[in-house]
Formats: sequence, structure tokens, C-alpha cells
Amino acid sequence: MNINKNKNIGFTLVELLVVISIIGILLALSFASIQGIRKSSRDAKRKSDLETIRSALELYRADCKVYPSAVNSGGSITGVEESCVGIEYLEIVPEDPIPDRAYQYVSSDPYTSYLLCSSLEAVDSGGVNPLCSGCGVGDNCEYLVKNP
Repeated sequence: MNINKNKNIGFTLVELLVVISIIGILLALSFASIQGIRKSSRDAKRKSDLETIRSALELYRADCKVYPSAVNSGGSITGVEESCVGIEYLEIVPEDPIPDRAYQYVSSDPYTSYLLCSSLEAVDSGGVNPLCSGCGVGDNCEYLVKNP
């Protein structure tokens, strides 16, 4: 009976380093992918928020005959005109998902127009929207909503 006591049943150091390296590369790739998904998700929320605000603004104008002079994130859109005093059109104006960013609202002519602007994180359109020149976001405006 010949028993080989020197038989290797474990992994060599080189094999372990290769496996650890491959796992590290896979983790780095998945982390980068997750960051892109998060940016896209926040951009989708921004677009949805601006559409929600737009709906409230159009209801406000239908009742009050003008657009509100200001819209503040975290506040509300409530009628102040004589024909719609106290009517609440949007209880809480949505805020940008990132705390140091804000949506911009500009109404140069309250009877006819407004602009709602936001900057996006995962921009694939090539940068600044040329229609955003008057929204106040400046070089960071990639998404614009305006009155129909």
C-alpha cells in the first residue's frame, strides 16, 4: 500500500491571486454600471417632477388666468389671484433628488409663458439645451419644460 503524503489538495498562491484579481475586476465593472443606473434613475425622477409641476401650473392658469409669479421647491402651488384664492394645485413642489441642486422656474410674462429647467447627470444629447437660455440654470440646463 503506497500512500503519497505529499499530495497537494489546496490552491497555490498564484491561483488565489488570479481568482482575487478576477473578482476585483468584476466588482469594479459592476460598481461603474450601478453608478450609471443611479444617474439615469435620478434624471428620470427630475423629468417626472417637472411634468408634475407643469400639470399643476396648467391647472393654475386654467383657473386663475395667469401663471404663478414664483414656484419654490418644497413649497406649494396655491392660488393667490382673486378668482382662485386658497385653491391648492400642488401640495408640495418636488425637489431635485440631489440636495445642492434645484429646479428653476421663470415666468417672464405670467399671462402667456413660463420655463422650468433642470440639469441632468446622464446627458446623452450633447450638452446644454439651446432653449434654456432664459431659465437661469445657465450652462447646466439640459432639460426644459415650458407651457404648451
